[in-house]
Amino acid sequence: MAITYSDFVTQVRNYTEVDSNVLTDSQVSQFIRNVELDVAGKVDYDDLRKYATSTFNANNRAVTLPADCMIVRSVQSLVTSNAVTTRTFLEERDVSFISEFNNNAATGSPEYFANYDEFAIIVAPVPSTNNTVQLNYIKDPPHFTSTNQTFLAKYQESMLLHGVLAECFRFLKGPDNLYNLYKTKYDEEIQNFALQQMGRRRRGEFSDGVPRIKVPSPTPNTTY
Repeated sequence: MAITYSDFVTQVRNYTEVDSNVLTDSQVSQFIRNVELDVAGKVDYDDLRKYATSTFNANNRAVTLPADCMIVRSVQSLVTSNAVTTRTFLEERDVSFISEFNNNAATGSPEYFANYDEFAIIVAPVPSTNNTVQLNYIKDPPHFTSTNQTFLAKYQESMLLHGVLAECFRFLKGPDNLYNLYKTKYDEEIQNFALQQMGRRRRGEFSDGVPRIKVPSPTPNTTY
C-alpha cells in the first residue's frame, strides 16, 4: 500500500525530530520537489515517458510542444492512406542544419526535426499537409502532494524519504553525520534505481540473456 502524503510528512518530521514550526508544510513540499527533479535529471525512468499527437500545420515549420515536455525523445509522422497508417521517424538535427537544408522553404513530407526553443521544434521540409505528428517525450516529473500520488512515492518511497531527509538536514545545518548518512543512502538508492530502470528494463532476456553475476570458483584441492 502506498504511503499517504500526510504520513510521509509525519515521517520526515519524526526522523528530524522537529515540528511544523521548524519544517513548514511548504518547505517539506519544496524538499520533495527538489528530490523529484534531481531523480528525473539522473535517471531515465519509464514513468516519465509520454506520448502526444498533434498535427503539422501546412506551410509552417514549427510544431508546438506539450506544456509538460522536458525532453523530446523522438518524432513520428503519421500518414494515413486507404485506411492504412504509415509511421515514419524524423531524424534529429540542429537548427542550423534545418535552415541550411531548407533555405528556400520548400514544402513536402517532413524528414528532419530540431529543438528550436523551450516551446517548439522545427521540421524540414516545411509540411505541405496537415498530417498527424506524434511526439514521444520525457515529461516534467509529477509532484507528490496530498492530492497527487506519484510513482516515486509509491514504488521508491525509501529513496524519496532519504533524499528529502538529506535536504532537511542540509537546511537545518546538521548534524553533519545525519546529513552524510541520509545523503549516502539516497545516492546508493538512486544508483540502484538507475540500474533497474536504465539497465534491466532496457534489456530483454531473449536477446540479451538472463543477467548473471560471475561467482569465483575455488581451486580444487588435489592433495590427499
